[in-house]
Amino acid sequence: MTLPDTAANPAGADRTFQVDLRGLVDLLSHHLYSSPRVYLRELLQNAVDALTARRGLAPDAPADAFGIRLYADGSVVRVEDDGVGLTEADVHSFLATIGRSSKRAERIAEQRGDFIGQFGIGLLSCFLVADEIHVLSRSARTPDAPAVEWRGRGDGSYTVRALPASARPRHGTTVTLTPRADAGEWTRPAQVHALARHFGSLLRHPVTFDDGTVGQDVAVNPEPAPWARTYPTPGSRSRALAAYGQGVFGFTPLDTIELDLPAVGLKGIACVLPEAVPAGRRHGHRVHVKGMLLSEQAEELLPEWAFFVRCVIDAESLRPTASRESLYEDDTLAAVRDALADRLRDWIARAAASDPDLLGRFLQAHHLAVKSLAVHDDEILRMLLPWLPFETTDGHTTLDEFARTHRTVLVTSSVEEFRQVAAIASAAGLGVVNGGYTYDRELVHRLPEIRPEVSVADLDPATLTAHLDPVDRETELAAVAYLALARDALAVFDCDVALRTFQPASAPALLVDSREARHERTRSQLAREQEGGVWGDILGALRQEAPRAQLILNQLNPLVRAAVAIEEPELARTSAEALYGQAALLSRRPLRPAESSLINRSFLDLLAHALRKDS
Repeated sequence: MTLPDTAANPAGADRTFQVDLRGLVDLLSHHLYSSPRVYLRELLQNAVDALTARRGLAPDAPADAFGIRLYADGSVVRVEDDGVGLTEADVHSFLATIGRSSKRAERIAEQRGDFIGQFGIGLLSCFLVADEIHVLSRSARTPDAPAVEWRGRGDGSYTVRALPASARPRHGTTVTLTPRADAGEWTRPAQVHALARHFGSLLRHPVTFDDGTVGQDVAVNPEPAPWARTYPTPGSRSRALAAYGQGVFGFTPLDTIELDLPAVGLKGIACVLPEAVPAGRRHGHRVHVKGMLLSEQAEELLPEWAFFVRCVIDAESLRPTASRESLYEDDTLAAVRDALADRLRDWIARAAASDPDLLGRFLQAHHLAVKSLAVHDDEILRMLLPWLPFETTDGHTTLDEFARTHRTVLVTSSVEEFRQVAAIASAAGLGVVNGGYTYDRELVHRLPEIRPEVSVADLDPATLTAHLDPVDRETELAAVAYLALARDALAVFDCDVALRTFQPASAPALLVDSREARHERTRSQLAREQEGGVWGDILGALRQEAPRAQLILNQLNPLVRAAVAIEEPELARTSAEALYGQAALLSRRPLRPAESSLINRSFLDLLAHALRKDS
């Protein structure tokens, strides 16, 4: 480290940063990029930008007049273009100054949007596979300019020298790398060819590859993008796009949606996944910018609810980040995201209006994605809510089917509440929808907006118990002693016990309890335990009258009729605990430790009683 000269730099004077070029090159080339393979993408990108600038000088030249040629034979990797080239002054200014891009030059600043790279650091990625970069260039802006040679090294040093024009008879630039021994994985001829196809298959300039053995160049991008081709019929176009999507993503799309946003020069396809994906899981999308592959995992392209598609797009106006491996979040990207979301909504609307078979297969796989969209999109809500599947007391069915037989729809607040009451509510003729899944309760409550003749209400214990028939007075009096013992045994769970008759008769008991009620009872218990302390005061202020759970015994069930007739107090208590435990298990909610202990104890006590009786 060099100490500052205080005499030359008095206190308060401006100073300049001391830059370690070797460390900076290492930082940018080894930590900015995700993989060494991007070196070829950066070389292709520089070549494409050079061709774009050359096209500006010769706008009337044939489309295939300028191109890019790749060569790799295992000992060198070479990328040659017929682009605008560099003068010696350009080399000093742009190749030797980190962060300055030739695309920022004043003379082409207005055309900056035509270029892929705008950061002036892409060439550094070559240090991922080579210790030296050799550039030979000749400027097309100055026809009689000599050729110029630049050699940059990983330690931050470089040399420049002018050469006769004969050293490079054609205008343009050639970049040559001599790979390090540890970079063979990325610089073998077959790998270079594969990387060129991977990154450059949609480039608009001709790109060829030569490995020194075939004797002729092989086209890297022989055809334009599939959406840019012409097809004899709409059906053949649709099949070609689907085949392209299958080749890119590895699955046969349920359908293929064409994407076209002329305002930002975006074209491409969205492939609808044929199978459901976990809720909230977002797939990355394949994004090309001006034909160059930018990212295969661009999650930011679509809103979160659109996880049922994967996209391949090529855009003109989206901005890459400095590493050119993701998209820069700006107003343009936000507008594109909104516009693509509209295209997906339009596709759903078309399927609903004209292709019910496709819509059915789509909803079967992706109903959760549509539900998340319908919550916030009134148009989709009106269009698809009646067709979305829900779990109900009539099985898995659509709300449209369910509303035909149930003008009053009850909805639970949790999955466990639905499981507690489903069989009994169904036998009682009640129409109940499981509202415990994401979005379901909110959507069911909006059903009257689509079906005004239907009313929706939350299911509460009073609604259910009102549909359970009371037992006759004689039976109730005969069961008083048993019910008192049962209430005493279950008091630790804040559970009341009642005797009713209901279908199905095979159900011995129903435990009516809600998650909110259990939470309130737990909070009340903590307040009692913390009486007088700070937490006791806080919990006491939050305390409400905690609703008690209800164990409703079914008089129609033979086991219950036998239990209420038990005269031995301890056996009666044990049977009540066993009935509570069985009802808690049927609810399929998480058991508290005390409940698990009760179930084990009551089972063992009943087993011991049975063995004593047999002996």
